[in-house]
Amino acid sequence: MKKTDIDLMCLYWTTSGYAPGDGELSRFDFKDRVEAAANAGFKGVGIWHTELEHIMLHRSLKEIKTILDDNGIVYLELEFLTDWFLDGGRKWESDNKKKRLFEASAALNAKHIKIGDFYNTPYNMDKVVDSFVKLCNDAKDYGAIIGFEFMASSMIDNLADALKMVKSAGVENGGIIIDIVQAEVLKIPHEEISAIPAEYLVCVELNDGALPGSPLYDPERVRRFLGEGDFDLNGFINAILNTGYIGPWALEVFSKELACLPLKEQTKRAFQTTIDFFENFQRA
Repeated sequence: MKKTDIDLMCLYWTTSGYAPGDGELSRFDFKDRVEAAANAGFKGVGIWHTELEHIMLHRSLKEIKTILDDNGIVYLELEFLTDWFLDGGRKWESDNKKKRLFEASAALNAKHIKIGDFYNTPYNMDKVVDSFVKLCNDAKDYGAIIGFEFMASSMIDNLADALKMVKSAGVENGGIIIDIVQAEVLKIPHEEISAIPAEYLVCVELNDGALPGSPLYDPERVRRFLGEGDFDLNGFINAILNTGYIGPWALEVFSKELACLPLKEQTKRAFQTTIDFFENFQRA
């Protein structure tokens, strides 16, 4: 594949300067991160919800949009909304966060808002579907698209049920996000990925790595740059292309080792290793 055919997004954790769990606020200034991503060649970036609130202590949404536009950023991911399918206090907190993400999405023309769950929360599918419908209908007022990322740690922890939720909801502005690390961890066959209807695929996240049992496994470096692990990247990307997906490819890599690097080095390595992989990629 030619690099001119590929649009890459540098998601929040890739250049936040922290690994998740070590902090939620980037150790780098927002403007510096956007400029570094653009200079490296990325066409998209991501903003974590806590970081968004921190940025807005010093900059307005209009100023944030200007920074994105001045650097030619076409795609923006806003994340992460949890507890949207619950009741009680956690749902009240989620609704407050939701409003802020929706307003930011409209002002910044975000590509999508990422939602999910980190706690294997018990759930009822009918209630989850109803909650997803309501969330997507609310998002329509802001022109927002909702992407549900299923994970081994989320309440819906498999592709089949994630698709069942989206199909049952029947909304036009909601779908799923699939991350290769989840596909590897959950051992999802590439045939199942190939069968995902393209209209349900909001975004695709890439990284490389090694799981327990692999000679390359290192718990401090579960996510690596493309080509540095033993994930079946060729098989996964071919399966995604078989769906008809034509959107950008989002890079989400984090580790304690990566977090220590200078911003420009992080961003440069992130882009170059990814684009090098695509240039050598063979379509099956």
